[in-house]
Amino acid sequence: MACKTTSFLCFCLLFISIDSIISQDIKDTERGCSNRWIHVRSLPPRFNLDLLANCSEYPLFNNFCPYLANHGLGPRTHNKSQSWYRTNPLLLELIFHHRMLEYPCLTSDPNQANAIYLPYYAAIDALRYLYGPEVNSSMEHGLELYDYLQDNEGWIWSRNHGADHLLVMSRPAWDFSQSVDVDPPIWGTSFLELPEFYNVTALIVEGRAWPWQEQAVPYLTSFHPPNLGFLESWIKRVKASKRTTLMLFAGGGGVGSTPNIRRSIRNECESSSFSSSSDIYVNNVEGFDYPKMRKVCDIVDCSNGICEHDPIRYMRPMLQATFCLQPPGDTPTRRSTFDGIIAGCIPVFFEEQSAKSQYGWHLPEEMYRDFAVFIPKEDVVFKGLRILDVLTGISRNEVRRMRERVIELIPRVLYRKHGSSSGLRARKDAFDIAVEGALQRINSRLEARDFGQ
Repeated sequence: MACKTTSFLCFCLLFISIDSIISQDIKDTERGCSNRWIHVRSLPPRFNLDLLANCSEYPLFNNFCPYLANHGLGPRTHNKSQSWYRTNPLLLELIFHHRMLEYPCLTSDPNQANAIYLPYYAAIDALRYLYGPEVNSSMEHGLELYDYLQDNEGWIWSRNHGADHLLVMSRPAWDFSQSVDVDPPIWGTSFLELPEFYNVTALIVEGRAWPWQEQAVPYLTSFHPPNLGFLESWIKRVKASKRTTLMLFAGGGGVGSTPNIRRSIRNECESSSFSSSSDIYVNNVEGFDYPKMRKVCDIVDCSNGICEHDPIRYMRPMLQATFCLQPPGDTPTRRSTFDGIIAGCIPVFFEEQSAKSQYGWHLPEEMYRDFAVFIPKEDVVFKGLRILDVLTGISRNEVRRMRERVIELIPRVLYRKHGSSSGLRARKDAFDIAVEGALQRINSRLEARDFGQ
């Protein structure tokens, strides 16, 4: 494939041929690949790599060209950094594509495959409908891809009507859920509303409650360790970090007059204080004392996206906080949830859609009470419940146990660096868990269909 000379650093050179990746010993591979074979569907570059050349063409969105560095991880936070990058969450599709080409159970034979991966950069392609000249054609998003799949080796699609296909989408489902009948178009595209794609498994950063095919996967964080040593070193730092702030909110909003959970959080943080200025403790109802604290509540103002590519701005405060408040914003989920987990900060949710009903593969629902706190936002906004009262009602021993559970989750929610060491590859990360879950879902669906025939 010819490589265009563009500011996106000739990304096509980064994607090694599938044949060279799977040229390992066949016997060793097949031994662990039963029901795990994936075929990467060959798509023209207009559906993926060529889209990266448009990284500066949407002024209303943002220029994401600088964040294509390091194979999509973004620039390093500093020159000597080995694990921390200024990662743009939009680039999950690119990073997932690159990681998929390192997957050990790839096959060039679609007939052998248990699943077909579509390396389509849906969210990046959506920019032309959301912010570009094709805003009035947003109900057509995806039709060009569907036509290609039908017209080129269409049997791969038609044999299971797309039920064995999966793709990744790095924006919330609401951005792809505009009704095809809306005229004039409103916000979003209609990709997930097209009947043509109803059978496809969509790995998406935030799903809706009802469509079976949508499965939420973690947002990208800025932490991408290349080997087990860097991961273990970070976890050691997290465990040793002194938690001098009781609760932290890193985000924007909540400054208007309309009652909402973010405004309630800001009001409580601004009014909360300890009873004295030195040797201060928070005493909970069970008689335990928290370690010496300097702050009841801290706010890291991330208004206007100033934190998005600057992990130092919020990771240091998160390392110092016991609880990280994760209120919903425009949509229920937040990237900050996963930043907080990486920092060993216990998440506090105010909607079940913020995580519990979303990320069941990575954050098992039955474990939520072990690592997270849930406070209904209505109780805070309209019934006067103080977040501080709930959190100080949790015993010190329980807090310690919850933090241990959070730290155990760190490997499950990070996306390790491509080309990582074999030791780190032995620990399942967010990519591994997502692929495993997608395969299980696809296999179960196909088995149920066959059983019903």
